[in-house]
Amino acid sequence: MKIDVTRKLPEHLDTLILIHEENGKLKGLEFLDQDTIQMLENFVKEDDYSFGYGKISTFACIKGKKRETFILVGAGAKSKLDSNKMRDLFAMGWRAAMAAKAKQVQVMLGFSSALGDVNLGHVLAESALLSAYRFDKYLSKPEASTIENIHLLLSTKNTRYLNRGILAGRIFAESTNMARDLVNEPANIINPESLAEFAKKTALQYGFSIETHSADKIKRLKMDALLAVGKGSKVDPRLIIMRYTGNPDKKNQLIALVGKGLTYDTGGYCIKPANSMMGMKSDMGGAAAVIGTMAAVANLKLKVNVVAIIAAAENMISGEAYRPGDIITSMSGKTIEVVNTDAEGRLTLVDAIHYVLEKEKADKVLDIATLTGAAAAALGQDYSVVIGNNEPWIEQLKEASRDSGELIWQMPLHEPYKELIKSEMADMKNVGGPLAGAITAALFIREYVQNKPWIHIDIAGSTMKDKPKGIYGVGATGVGVRLLTSLLRNME
Repeated sequence: MKIDVTRKLPEHLDTLILIHEENGKLKGLEFLDQDTIQMLENFVKEDDYSFGYGKISTFACIKGKKRETFILVGAGAKSKLDSNKMRDLFAMGWRAAMAAKAKQVQVMLGFSSALGDVNLGHVLAESALLSAYRFDKYLSKPEASTIENIHLLLSTKNTRYLNRGILAGRIFAESTNMARDLVNEPANIINPESLAEFAKKTALQYGFSIETHSADKIKRLKMDALLAVGKGSKVDPRLIIMRYTGNPDKKNQLIALVGKGLTYDTGGYCIKPANSMMGMKSDMGGAAAVIGTMAAVANLKLKVNVVAIIAAAENMISGEAYRPGDIITSMSGKTIEVVNTDAEGRLTLVDAIHYVLEKEKADKVLDIATLTGAAAAALGQDYSVVIGNNEPWIEQLKEASRDSGELIWQMPLHEPYKELIKSEMADMKNVGGPLAGAITAALFIREYVQNKPWIHIDIAGSTMKDKPKGIYGVGATGVGVRLLTSLLRNME
Protein backbone atom coordinates (compact mmCIF):
# COMPACT_ATOMS: atom_id res chain seq x y z
CA MET A 1 0.00 0.00 0.00
CA LYS A 2 1.44 3.35 -1.08
CA ILE A 3 0.79 6.32 1.23
CA ASP A 4 1.76 9.87 0.27
CA VAL A 5 0.82 13.55 0.24
CA THR A 6 -0.53 15.26 -2.87
CA ARG A 7 -1.80 18.69 -3.91
CA LYS A 8 -4.28 17.61 -6.59
CA LEU A 9 -7.10 15.18 -7.22
CA PRO A 10 -6.92 12.62 -10.00
CA GLU A 11 -9.00 13.12 -13.13
CA HIS A 12 -11.31 10.28 -12.08
CA LEU A 13 -12.14 10.02 -8.40
CA ASP A 14 -12.48 6.58 -6.84
CA THR A 15 -13.06 7.24 -3.13
CA LEU A 16 -12.86 10.42 -1.10
CA ILE A 17 -12.75 10.48 2.70
CA LEU A 18 -13.61 13.81 4.29
CA ILE A 19 -12.84 14.11 8.00
CA HIS A 20 -14.49 17.27 9.28
CA GLU A 21 -15.05 19.05 12.56
CA GLU A 22 -18.51 19.20 14.12
CA ASN A 23 -21.16 21.78 13.14
CA GLY A 24 -18.80 23.83 11.07
CA LYS A 25 -19.32 25.15 7.57
CA LEU A 26 -17.70 22.76 5.14
CA LYS A 27 -14.03 23.69 4.76
CA GLY A 28 -10.93 22.31 3.10
CA LEU A 29 -12.77 21.63 -0.15
CA GLU A 30 -10.56 23.72 -2.44
CA PHE A 31 -9.45 20.59 -4.29
CA LEU A 32 -13.01 19.81 -5.41
CA ASP A 33 -14.99 21.21 -8.33
CA GLN A 34 -18.03 23.33 -7.61
CA ASP A 35 -20.54 20.61 -8.51
CA THR A 36 -19.00 18.18 -6.03
CA ILE A 37 -18.89 20.85 -3.31
CA GLN A 38 -22.57 21.64 -3.90
CA MET A 39 -23.46 17.94 -3.74
CA LEU A 40 -21.65 17.54 -0.39
CA GLU A 41 -23.28 20.64 1.04
CA ASN A 42 -26.73 19.41 -0.04
CA PHE A 43 -26.10 15.98 1.51
CA VAL A 44 -24.98 17.47 4.82
CA LYS A 45 -27.95 19.81 4.91
CA GLU A 46 -30.62 17.31 3.89
CA ASP A 47 -29.27 14.52 6.10
CA ASP A 48 -28.70 16.94 9.01
CA TYR A 49 -25.21 15.50 9.25
CA SER A 50 -23.38 17.23 12.10
CA PHE A 51 -19.93 15.54 11.97
CA GLY A 52 -20.15 14.48 15.61
CA TYR A 53 -17.15 12.47 16.73
CA GLY A 54 -17.18 8.97 15.29
CA LYS A 55 -20.23 9.50 13.08
CA ILE A 56 -19.73 8.11 9.60
CA SER A 57 -21.75 8.16 6.42
CA THR A 58 -20.99 6.62 3.02
CA PHE A 59 -22.74 7.38 -0.26
CA ALA A 60 -21.93 7.10 -3.95
CA CYS A 61 -22.80 8.92 -7.14
CA ILE A 62 -22.19 8.42 -10.85
CA LYS A 63 -20.09 11.04 -12.59
CA GLY A 64 -19.90 10.47 -16.31
CA LYS A 65 -19.54 6.70 -16.45
CA LYS A 66 -17.57 6.45 -13.21
CA ARG A 67 -18.81 5.63 -9.73
CA GLU A 68 -17.45 7.95 -7.04
CA THR A 69 -17.68 7.04 -3.35
CA PHE A 70 -17.74 9.65 -0.58
CA ILE A 71 -17.10 8.82 3.06
CA LEU A 72 -17.85 11.48 5.67
CA VAL A 73 -16.21 11.02 9.07
CA GLY A 74 -17.14 13.21 12.01
CA ALA A 75 -14.23 14.57 14.03
CA GLY A 76 -16.29 16.26 16.72
CA ALA A 77 -14.72 19.27 18.40
CA LYS A 78 -11.36 20.08 16.84
CA SER A 79 -9.97 21.26 20.17
CA LYS A 80 -10.41 17.76 21.65
CA LEU A 81 -8.54 15.91 18.92
CA ASP A 82 -5.27 14.24 19.86
CA SER A 83 -3.17 11.68 18.01
CA ASN A 84 -5.15 8.75 19.45
CA LYS A 85 -8.49 10.16 18.35
CA MET A 86 -7.08 10.97 14.92
CA ARG A 87 -5.76 7.41 14.65
CA ASP A 88 -9.25 6.08 15.34
CA LEU A 89 -10.88 8.53 12.90
CA PHE A 90 -8.54 7.47 10.13
CA ALA A 91 -9.24 3.83 10.98
CA MET A 92 -12.99 4.43 10.63
CA GLY A 93 -12.37 5.92 7.20
CA TRP A 94 -10.13 3.05 6.08
CA ARG A 95 -12.65 0.42 7.20
CA ALA A 96 -15.45 2.17 5.32
CA ALA A 97 -13.23 2.43 2.23
CA MET A 98 -12.36 -1.26 2.42
CA ALA A 99 -16.05 -2.11 2.75
CA ALA A 100 -16.67 -0.08 -0.42
CA LYS A 101 -13.87 -2.02 -2.21
CA ALA A 102 -11.94 1.20 -2.77
CA LYS A 103 -8.58 1.06 -4.56
CA GLN A 104 -7.51 4.69 -4.79
CA VAL A 105 -8.37 6.72 -1.68
CA GLN A 106 -8.09 10.48 -1.33
CA VAL A 107 -8.24 11.96 2.18
CA MET A 108 -9.18 15.52 3.07
CA LEU A 109 -9.26 17.24 6.45
CA GLY A 110 -11.93 19.87 6.98
CA PHE A 111 -9.83 21.59 9.67
CA SER A 112 -6.22 22.49 10.36
CA SER A 113 -4.63 19.71 12.38
CA ALA A 114 -2.84 20.64 15.60
CA LEU A 115 -0.82 17.42 15.63
CA GLY A 116 2.18 18.70 13.71
CA ASP A 117 3.27 17.33 10.36
CA VAL A 118 5.44 14.48 11.65
CA ASN A 119 2.75 13.21 13.99
CA LEU A 120 0.01 13.57 11.39
CA GLY A 121 2.00 11.60 8.82
CA HIS A 122 2.82 8.95 11.41
CA VAL A 123 -0.80 8.45 12.45
CA LEU A 124 -1.99 8.44 8.84
CA ALA A 125 0.35 5.64 7.76
CA GLU A 126 0.19 3.64 10.97
CA SER A 127 -3.60 3.57 11.06
CA ALA A 128 -3.86 2.58 7.40
CA LEU A 129 -1.49 -0.39 7.64
CA LEU A 130 -2.83 -1.60 10.98
CA SER A 131 -6.45 -1.35 9.83
CA ALA A 132 -5.72 -3.20 6.58
CA TYR A 133 -4.05 -6.12 8.37
CA ARG A 134 -5.59 -9.55 7.84
CA PHE A 135 -4.26 -12.92 8.95
CA ASP A 136 -5.53 -14.87 5.97
CA LYS A 137 -2.58 -17.21 5.41
CA TYR A 138 -4.69 -20.34 5.82
CA LEU A 139 -7.79 -19.23 3.91
CA SER A 140 -8.26 -20.79 0.48
CA LYS A 141 -9.99 -17.60 -0.69
CA PRO A 142 -8.63 -14.69 1.35
CA GLU A 143 -10.32 -11.30 1.21
CA ALA A 144 -7.45 -8.86 1.50
CA SER A 145 -7.81 -5.09 1.52
CA THR A 146 -8.43 -3.66 -1.93
CA ILE A 147 -6.77 -0.31 -1.11
CA GLU A 148 -3.69 0.23 -3.27
CA ASN A 149 -2.94 3.92 -2.66
CA ILE A 150 -3.80 6.52 -0.06
CA HIS A 151 -3.23 10.19 -0.87
CA LEU A 152 -3.54 12.91 1.77
CA LEU A 153 -4.70 16.10 0.06
CA LEU A 154 -2.93 19.15 1.45
CA SER A 155 -2.05 22.50 -0.08
CA THR A 156 1.35 22.66 1.63
CA LYS A 157 4.44 22.59 -0.58
CA ASN A 158 6.82 21.42 2.14
CA THR A 159 6.02 17.76 2.74
CA ARG A 160 9.37 16.85 4.30
CA TYR A 161 8.07 16.39 7.84
CA LEU A 162 4.88 14.70 6.73
CA ASN A 163 6.90 12.17 4.76
CA ARG A 164 9.20 11.61 7.73
CA GLY A 165 6.14 10.81 9.83
CA ILE A 166 4.72 8.51 7.15
CA LEU A 167 7.99 6.55 7.07
CA ALA A 168 8.07 6.16 10.86
CA GLY A 169 4.39 5.23 10.99
CA ARG A 170 5.00 2.55 8.37
CA ILE A 171 7.87 1.09 10.41
CA PHE A 172 5.79 1.07 13.61
CA ALA A 173 2.85 -0.58 11.83
CA GLU A 174 4.86 -3.18 9.89
CA SER A 175 6.71 -4.23 13.07
CA THR A 176 3.40 -4.50 14.90
CA ASN A 177 1.92 -6.59 12.09
CA MET A 178 4.95 -8.88 12.29
CA ALA A 179 4.13 -9.48 15.96
CA ARG A 180 0.47 -10.03 15.07
CA ASP A 181 1.44 -12.67 12.53
CA LEU A 182 3.52 -14.49 15.17
CA VAL A 183 0.73 -14.50 17.73
CA ASN A 184 -1.92 -15.51 15.20
CA GLU A 185 0.09 -18.51 13.98
CA PRO A 186 -1.19 -21.78 15.47
CA ALA A 187 0.92 -23.71 17.97
CA ASN A 188 1.57 -26.51 15.50
CA ILE A 189 3.56 -23.94 13.51
CA ILE A 190 5.15 -21.80 16.24
CA ASN A 191 6.98 -23.73 18.95
CA PRO A 192 10.19 -22.85 20.83
CA GLU A 193 12.36 -24.08 17.96
CA SER A 194 10.48 -22.31 15.15
CA LEU A 195 10.15 -19.14 17.25
CA ALA A 196 13.94 -19.07 17.55
CA GLU A 197 14.26 -19.56 13.78
CA PHE A 198 11.84 -16.71 13.14
CA ALA A 199 13.87 -14.45 15.45
CA LYS A 200 17.04 -15.39 13.54
CA LYS A 201 15.48 -14.44 10.20
CA THR A 202 14.25 -11.16 11.67
CA ALA A 203 17.73 -10.36 13.02
CA LEU A 204 19.24 -11.03 9.61
CA GLN A 205 16.64 -8.88 7.86
CA TYR A 206 16.87 -5.88 10.19
CA GLY A 207 20.52 -5.99 11.20
CA PHE A 208 20.70 -6.81 14.89
CA SER A 209 22.65 -9.70 16.39
CA ILE A 210 21.14 -12.86 17.84
CA GLU A 211 22.23 -15.89 19.80
CA THR A 212 20.11 -18.93 20.71
CA HIS A 213 20.79 -21.57 23.34
CA SER A 214 19.47 -25.13 23.22
CA ALA A 215 18.42 -27.24 26.18
CA ASP A 216 21.98 -28.45 26.85
CA LYS A 217 23.28 -24.89 27.27
CA ILE A 218 20.22 -23.96 29.35
CA LYS A 219 21.03 -26.89 31.66
CA ARG A 220 24.62 -25.74 32.00
CA LEU A 221 23.34 -22.27 32.90
CA LYS A 222 21.23 -23.91 35.64
CA MET A 223 18.03 -22.30 34.39
CA ASP A 224 15.99 -25.01 36.08
CA ALA A 225 12.80 -22.94 36.34
CA LEU A 226 12.68 -22.61 32.55
CA LEU A 227 13.56 -26.28 32.10
CA ALA A 228 10.85 -27.38 34.52
CA VAL A 229 8.15 -25.57 32.57
CA GLY A 230 9.29 -27.10 29.27
CA LYS A 231 9.83 -30.67 30.51
CA GLY A 232 6.42 -31.93 29.41
CA SER A 233 6.92 -31.03 25.75
CA LYS A 234 8.64 -32.98 22.98
CA VAL A 235 10.13 -29.66 21.83
CA ASP A 236 12.93 -28.49 24.12
CA PRO A 237 13.02 -24.92 25.45
CA ARG A 238 15.13 -22.28 23.72
CA LEU A 239 16.82 -19.19 25.11
CA ILE A 240 16.83 -16.40 22.51
CA ILE A 241 19.09 -13.37 23.04
CA MET A 242 18.87 -10.42 20.61
CA ARG A 243 21.24 -7.43 20.82
CA TYR A 244 21.15 -3.98 19.26
CA THR A 245 23.86 -1.38 19.92
CA GLY A 246 22.69 1.98 18.62
CA ASN A 247 24.84 4.09 20.93
CA PRO A 248 28.33 2.56 21.23
CA ASP A 249 29.55 5.54 23.27
CA LYS A 250 27.17 4.59 26.10
CA LYS A 251 27.46 0.83 26.29
CA ASN A 252 26.95 1.04 30.04
CA GLN A 253 23.35 2.16 29.45
CA LEU A 254 21.82 -1.17 28.45
CA ILE A 255 18.05 -1.66 28.46
CA ALA A 256 16.76 -5.22 28.71
CA LEU A 257 13.43 -6.32 27.23
CA VAL A 258 12.23 -9.69 28.48
CA GLY A 259 9.30 -11.29 26.62
CA LYS A 260 7.31 -14.25 27.84
CA GLY A 261 7.59 -16.98 25.20
CA LEU A 262 5.12 -19.74 26.07
CA THR A 263 4.28 -20.90 22.56
CA TYR A 264 1.44 -22.96 24.01
CA ASP A 265 0.13 -23.31 27.54
CA THR A 266 -2.15 -26.20 28.51
CA GLY A 267 -1.80 -25.26 32.16
CA GLY A 268 0.18 -28.46 32.74
CA TYR A 269 -1.31 -30.80 35.33
CA CYS A 270 -3.38 -27.85 36.60
CA ILE A 271 -5.01 -28.14 33.21
CA LYS A 272 -7.07 -25.33 31.74
CA PRO A 273 -10.76 -25.82 30.91
CA ALA A 274 -11.54 -26.44 27.25
CA ASN A 275 -12.91 -22.97 26.59
CA SER A 276 -9.64 -21.43 27.81
CA MET A 277 -7.43 -23.55 25.57
CA MET A 278 -8.25 -21.94 22.21
CA GLY A 279 -6.44 -18.68 22.92
CA MET A 280 -3.31 -20.23 24.38
CA LYS A 281 -1.32 -19.91 21.18
CA SER A 282 -1.18 -16.22 22.19
CA ASP A 283 0.79 -16.94 25.37
CA MET A 284 3.92 -15.84 23.52
CA GLY A 285 2.53 -12.35 22.95
CA GLY A 286 5.34 -10.85 25.03
CA ALA A 287 7.96 -12.63 22.92
CA ALA A 288 6.31 -11.38 19.73
CA ALA A 289 6.31 -7.85 21.16
CA VAL A 290 10.04 -7.80 21.86
CA ILE A 291 10.91 -9.32 18.46
CA GLY A 292 8.75 -6.68 16.74
CA THR A 293 10.29 -3.95 18.89
CA MET A 294 13.82 -5.05 17.98
CA ALA A 295 12.89 -4.90 14.29
CA ALA A 296 11.45 -1.39 14.69
CA VAL A 297 14.37 -0.10 16.78
CA ALA A 298 16.92 -1.37 14.27
CA ASN A 299 14.89 -0.06 11.31
CA LEU A 300 14.60 3.38 12.91
CA LYS A 301 18.30 3.27 13.87
CA LEU A 302 17.53 4.53 17.36
CA LYS A 303 20.51 5.65 19.46
CA VAL A 304 19.88 3.21 22.29
CA ASN A 305 21.43 -0.05 23.45
CA VAL A 306 18.96 -2.90 23.86
CA VAL A 307 19.17 -6.57 24.69
CA ALA A 308 15.97 -8.59 24.26
CA ILE A 309 15.63 -12.06 25.72
CA ILE A 310 13.00 -14.76 25.35
CA ALA A 311 12.86 -17.95 27.41
CA ALA A 312 10.73 -20.01 25.02
CA ALA A 313 8.91 -23.17 26.12
CA GLU A 314 5.71 -25.20 25.80
CA ASN A 315 3.78 -26.03 28.98
CA MET A 316 2.48 -29.50 28.14
CA ILE A 317 1.49 -32.70 29.94
CA SER A 318 3.50 -35.93 29.86
CA GLY A 319 5.30 -38.29 32.20
CA GLU A 320 8.13 -35.76 32.27
CA ALA A 321 6.00 -32.72 33.13
CA TYR A 322 6.49 -30.83 36.38
CA ARG A 323 3.85 -31.23 39.09
CA PRO A 324 2.12 -29.22 41.80
CA GLY A 325 4.21 -29.59 44.93
CA ASP A 326 7.55 -29.72 43.10
CA ILE A 327 10.32 -27.51 44.41
CA ILE A 328 12.64 -26.11 41.76
CA THR A 329 15.75 -23.98 41.94
CA SER A 330 15.91 -20.95 39.65
CA MET A 331 19.10 -19.73 38.01
CA SER A 332 19.52 -17.19 40.81
CA GLY A 333 19.65 -19.99 43.40
CA LYS A 334 16.28 -19.07 44.93
CA THR A 335 13.93 -22.01 45.41
CA ILE A 336 10.31 -22.02 44.31
CA GLU A 337 7.44 -24.22 45.48
CA VAL A 338 5.15 -24.98 42.56
CA VAL A 339 1.60 -24.52 43.80
CA ASN A 340 0.05 -24.24 40.35
CA THR A 341 1.61 -25.46 37.10
CA ASP A 342 -0.54 -22.94 35.23
CA ALA A 343 1.48 -20.10 36.80
CA GLU A 344 4.40 -21.02 34.57
CA GLY A 345 5.18 -17.76 32.82
CA ARG A 346 6.71 -16.12 35.86
CA LEU A 347 9.05 -19.12 36.24
CA THR A 348 10.47 -18.65 32.75
CA LEU A 349 10.64 -14.87 33.19
CA VAL A 350 12.70 -14.92 36.39
CA ASP A 351 15.36 -17.16 34.86
CA ALA A 352 15.50 -14.86 31.82
CA ILE A 353 15.72 -11.76 34.02
CA HIS A 354 18.52 -13.24 36.12
CA TYR A 355 20.38 -14.17 32.95
CA VAL A 356 20.11 -10.70 31.45
CA LEU A 357 21.34 -9.06 34.66
CA GLU A 358 24.20 -11.46 35.36
CA LYS A 359 25.39 -12.30 31.84
CA GLU A 360 24.44 -9.19 29.85
CA LYS A 361 24.90 -6.67 32.69
CA ALA A 362 21.68 -4.83 31.87
CA ASP A 363 21.04 -1.56 33.67
CA LYS A 364 17.26 -1.50 33.35
CA VAL A 365 14.78 -4.35 32.88
CA LEU A 366 11.31 -4.32 31.34
CA ASP A 367 9.35 -7.55 31.08
CA ILE A 368 6.21 -7.97 29.02
CA ALA A 369 3.99 -11.01 29.36
CA THR A 370 0.53 -12.48 28.97
CA LEU A 371 0.83 -13.33 32.63
CA THR A 372 -2.40 -13.31 34.64
CA GLY A 373 -6.10 -13.70 34.13
CA ALA A 374 -6.39 -11.17 36.94
CA ALA A 375 -5.04 -8.44 34.66
CA ALA A 376 -7.63 -9.26 31.99
CA ALA A 377 -10.41 -9.43 34.58
CA ALA A 378 -9.44 -6.04 36.02
CA LEU A 379 -8.89 -4.04 32.83
CA GLY A 380 -10.44 -6.00 29.95
CA GLN A 381 -9.01 -5.96 26.43
CA ASP A 382 -8.16 -2.28 26.02
CA TYR A 383 -5.63 -1.75 28.80
CA SER A 384 -2.38 -3.42 29.88
CA VAL A 385 -1.38 -3.57 33.55
CA VAL A 386 1.85 -1.82 34.52
CA ILE A 387 3.72 -2.33 37.80
CA GLY A 388 7.28 -1.31 38.61
CA ASN A 389 9.80 -0.03 41.10
CA ASN A 390 10.97 3.15 39.35
CA GLU A 391 8.44 5.99 39.01
CA PRO A 392 10.48 8.24 36.67
CA TRP A 393 10.80 5.36 34.19
CA ILE A 394 7.11 4.50 34.55
CA GLU A 395 6.31 8.14 33.75
CA GLN A 396 8.32 7.77 30.55
CA LEU A 397 6.27 4.68 29.73
CA LYS A 398 3.06 6.65 30.31
CA GLU A 399 4.29 9.28 27.86
CA ALA A 400 5.00 6.50 25.36
CA SER A 401 1.47 5.21 25.93
CA ARG A 402 0.04 8.62 25.06
CA ASP A 403 2.19 8.75 21.91
CA SER A 404 1.45 5.22 20.73
CA GLY A 405 -2.19 4.92 21.74
CA GLU A 406 -1.50 1.62 23.54
CA LEU A 407 -3.33 2.08 26.83
CA ILE A 408 -1.76 1.21 30.18
CA TRP A 409 -2.89 1.46 33.79
CA GLN A 410 -0.51 1.41 36.73
CA MET A 411 -1.25 -0.89 39.65
CA PRO A 412 0.51 -0.66 43.02
CA LEU A 413 3.48 -2.76 44.01
CA HIS A 414 1.81 -3.34 47.36
CA GLU A 415 4.47 -4.70 49.72
CA PRO A 416 2.15 -6.34 52.29
CA TYR A 417 0.90 -8.73 49.56
CA LYS A 418 4.36 -10.30 49.51
CA GLU A 419 3.11 -12.40 52.44
CA LEU A 420 0.81 -14.16 49.97
CA ILE A 421 3.72 -15.74 48.08
CA LYS A 422 5.60 -16.91 51.17
CA SER A 423 6.22 -20.65 51.30
CA GLU A 424 6.86 -22.96 54.23
CA MET A 425 8.82 -25.31 51.97
CA ALA A 426 10.89 -22.97 49.75
CA ASP A 427 11.95 -19.35 49.36
CA MET A 428 8.68 -18.55 47.57
CA LYS A 429 5.65 -20.18 46.03
CA ASN A 430 4.60 -19.38 42.50
CA VAL A 431 1.06 -18.16 43.22
CA GLY A 432 -0.43 -16.11 46.00
CA GLY A 433 -4.03 -17.26 46.04
CA PRO A 434 -7.20 -16.04 44.34
CA LEU A 435 -6.88 -12.33 45.18
CA ALA A 436 -4.65 -9.60 43.67
CA GLY A 437 -3.17 -12.06 41.18
CA ALA A 438 -1.60 -9.43 38.90
CA ILE A 439 0.14 -7.77 41.86
CA THR A 440 1.40 -10.95 43.53
CA ALA A 441 2.80 -12.13 40.17
CA ALA A 442 4.69 -8.85 39.86
CA LEU A 443 5.95 -9.15 43.44
CA PHE A 444 7.25 -12.62 42.60
CA ILE A 445 9.16 -11.26 39.59
CA ARG A 446 10.41 -8.26 41.58
CA GLU A 447 12.44 -10.62 43.79
CA TYR A 448 14.76 -11.28 40.84
CA VAL A 449 15.46 -7.77 39.51
CA GLN A 450 18.30 -6.99 41.98
CA ASN A 451 16.90 -3.51 42.72
CA LYS A 452 17.53 -2.41 39.13
CA PRO A 453 14.97 -0.05 37.57
CA TRP A 454 12.23 -2.43 36.48
CA ILE A 455 8.85 -2.31 34.75
CA HIS A 456 6.44 -5.21 34.38
CA ILE A 457 3.69 -5.09 31.70
CA ASP A 458 0.90 -7.67 31.85
CA ILE A 459 -0.78 -7.93 28.44
CA ALA A 460 -3.00 -10.92 29.21
CA GLY A 461 -6.12 -8.95 28.29
CA SER A 462 -4.80 -6.68 25.55
CA THR A 463 -2.96 -9.16 23.34
CA MET A 464 -6.11 -10.35 21.49
CA LYS A 465 -9.41 -8.88 20.29
CA ASP A 466 -12.59 -10.88 19.83
CA LYS A 467 -14.22 -8.26 17.60
CA PRO A 468 -12.97 -5.41 15.38
CA LYS A 469 -12.29 -2.12 17.13
CA GLY A 470 -10.46 0.92 15.78
CA ILE A 471 -7.19 -0.11 14.16
CA TYR A 472 -7.62 -3.71 15.31
CA GLY A 473 -9.41 -6.61 13.69
CA VAL A 474 -10.22 -9.95 15.28
CA GLY A 475 -7.17 -11.74 16.67
CA ALA A 476 -3.75 -10.53 17.73
CA THR A 477 -3.17 -6.84 18.40
CA GLY A 478 0.64 -6.86 18.42
CA VAL A 479 0.38 -4.92 21.67
CA GLY A 480 3.68 -3.76 23.10
CA VAL A 481 5.56 -3.09 19.87
CA ARG A 482 4.45 0.52 19.40
CA LEU A 483 4.52 1.17 23.16
CA LEU A 484 8.06 -0.12 23.68
CA THR A 485 9.38 1.46 20.48
CA SER A 486 7.94 4.82 21.56
CA LEU A 487 9.53 4.39 24.99
CA LEU A 488 12.96 3.61 23.52
CA ARG A 489 12.68 6.47 21.05
CA ASN A 490 11.93 8.85 23.92
CA MET A 491 14.97 7.48 25.78
CA GLU A 492 17.44 8.25 22.97
